[in-house]
Amino acid sequence: MLNIIWPIFIIVSFVYAILTGRVNEINDGIFKSVSDAVELSITFLGTMCLWSGLMEIVKNTTLMSKLTKLLSPIIKILFPELKNNQKAKSEISMNMIANILGLGNAATPLGLKAMKTMQDENLKKDTLSDSMAIFIVLNTASLQLIPTNVIAIRTSLGSANPTQIIVPVWIATLVAATVGIIATKIIIKKVREK
Repeated sequence: MLNIIWPIFIIVSFVYAILTGRVNEINDGIFKSVSDAVELSITFLGTMCLWSGLMEIVKNTTLMSKLTKLLSPIIKILFPELKNNQKAKSEISMNMIANILGLGNAATPLGLKAMKTMQDENLKKDTLSDSMAIFIVLNTASLQLIPTNVIAIRTSLGSANPTQIIVPVWIATLVAATVGIIATKIIIKKVREK
């Protein structure tokens, strides 16, 4: 659907610019947007490299096992189906840690690994298990302590105080995660009762 809507917007914009004599403004806007996109990409690249590198260091040290143990009680409550699946629990922990640090780009491959591991044990291959459903909700809500991507965007756009959004992000992601998990648990319970 978007591959239809965007070309329509672009064509209408060009036609309007030609009819109103603002073709130069469109040209200026295109070149400025390209320049801004390159600058933003470079900012993101640096941020992603830094945090992805830190995650690799954390994975290869005892810090990951300590963080996994710290999250273990939460994972037991949220994912009771994964009693003996340490690999899935570890992958879920790494994904949660990456999300908490605001590393959405580093969290994605970790989340995919966790989903694959849970799918391997899933008896109904064409249906999400309860743990998979909870994991999707938790990953989507993405509880964050340090929203690095948003801070990087705000920095690249010249924000006077790019970290000002940290507390609102904490509140928003905590509320989203809590509501999402409660709603999912209720839905899972109702589906089981049927």
